[in-house]
Amino acid sequence: MGRRKKRRPPCNEADTGFNVARHESEPTSDGSFFARERVEPSWEGREQNEALDAGALPTWQTDWNAIQWGPIYRKVRRLQVRIAKAVKEKRWGKVDFLQRLLTRSVPAKLWAVRRVVSNQGKRTPGVDKITWKTPRQKMQAVRSLRRRGYKPQPLRRIYIPKRNGKRRPLGIPTMTDRAMQALHLLALLPVAETQADPNSYGFRPRRSTADALGQCFCALAKEDTPQWVLEGDIESCFDRISHRWLLDNVRMDRDILRKWLKAGYMEGKSIYPTEEGTLQGGIISPVLANLTLDGLETVALGTDSRRQGNLRPKINVVRYADDFIITGRSREQLEEKVLPAVEAFLGERGLRLSKEKTKITHIETGFDFLGASVRKYGRKLLIRPSKDNVLGLLRDLRNVIRTRKAATALDLILQLNSRLRGWANSQRHLVASRAFRHVDKRIFERLWQWAKRRHPTKGKGWVRQKYFRIEPSRAWAFTAPLRKRDGTWESLDLFRASSVPIRRHVKIRAEATEFDPAYDDYFRQRWLRWRQNRLWLRAQRKTRDHGTHQPGQSNSRVEKSAFRKA
Repeated sequence: MGRRKKRRPPCNEADTGFNVARHESEPTSDGSFFARERVEPSWEGREQNEALDAGALPTWQTDWNAIQWGPIYRKVRRLQVRIAKAVKEKRWGKVDFLQRLLTRSVPAKLWAVRRVVSNQGKRTPGVDKITWKTPRQKMQAVRSLRRRGYKPQPLRRIYIPKRNGKRRPLGIPTMTDRAMQALHLLALLPVAETQADPNSYGFRPRRSTADALGQCFCALAKEDTPQWVLEGDIESCFDRISHRWLLDNVRMDRDILRKWLKAGYMEGKSIYPTEEGTLQGGIISPVLANLTLDGLETVALGTDSRRQGNLRPKINVVRYADDFIITGRSREQLEEKVLPAVEAFLGERGLRLSKEKTKITHIETGFDFLGASVRKYGRKLLIRPSKDNVLGLLRDLRNVIRTRKAATALDLILQLNSRLRGWANSQRHLVASRAFRHVDKRIFERLWQWAKRRHPTKGKGWVRQKYFRIEPSRAWAFTAPLRKRDGTWESLDLFRASSVPIRRHVKIRAEATEFDPAYDDYFRQRWLRWRQNRLWLRAQRKTRDHGTHQPGQSNSRVEKSAFRKA
């Protein structure tokens, strides 16, 4: 008697939870050399296959220097795009699953370790005094990034000076804790970017202070734009964020986040607990602060959303990290409606506004924001480098000249050029021509005093002939001889801030995010435009024939080579 087939309950394909239809041959993973016909697995099998697909090739586990970072980045980004898509669709279960998948994948661990060992703090250890230098140590670090048994160590507390004379506390995690933060940041960043306020520009990929100031121009430049501005400053933002709010609202592994928040810090030989605030100095802390403040724009816009006759509310919010401005139609609107709503929003998160720095000003009086002075003169809005910004630069440059009285002219030029060029390039999108000329004048005066002091018995003509060169385009150029690799000599000039051309910055679209495939072409066009501008600026710095620099310019490659020798 033949064997009876097992009876299956009637159901449709959606009820089974998996599809039994066979597919054509396809690779089982990106690293597979074989393709075979297979059956679509159940959810558990699909999870295992996706974990293998997100895994690494065997050769990656042995040699750090043999890793090809292009495929690594593509695998990580593919999962990040899926997380962002699931957040938009509000499929929170899938978001949690994809985050677990990403934080357990080898490519993500490799990328996290790569970020830790390639940033500026790679030589700064934590409380364990351990750094990762050799390829073997880096691969061992990749294998050690596991959730089970992980316990973060206290932060090493240091203090950095502020412009106002006070000191800012900073916590330095260990290398392992930094790598774990970088790993979980890869899974948290798509969530933060998708839920971020449109006009939030601080600590976000592809956004900068230039974009924030560009939004200020868009909100205040026209004739019928708002005339009153609320300057908001949050008091000790990173140090006062509520732990309870973070644990209840940040979508990531809560056990890991709780361990980071409660790790404490070590100052000297004593360990102190942390009851509030984020781990300032950690890789993930800026994103946690942004997640805390996201929603501020919605709250401000909701305070007065209806028209009053022909008068619009004219509320605009521009935020960069914990600094923000809110525009309004009148002082009463900002004082009676917007300010109480903002204070209530911050109070839920354990934060409060600074009474000294928070104020309401008229646009014709002007205000300082992100190192720039925003002020309207009649019908024209001008955004210039702020007075404190220029004075801070001059103070730094004067200190360099004062502390190098016995240095050579070449060493002094190398030290000044790096600071001058960086500051001028960061201000070139503002109305900065007058500020550039003022900086050049003050630095020339200081250098002339420096040169005369070195040779008190020589006349002014001798000093000018030794340290300055007269050119048609500029009166005196502070210069020093520099020997090239081929044995020939050339002159290295002091960089002029006024030689930087003013080029307006094109603001990023407010709704554009890093992990939305619809904006891939848009970001590529922005990158090509940025590259063209960079190549144009580099062409302006190239040397002329006979080993002589273009007036007012200097060769950055030559400077870097000479700086390393010095």
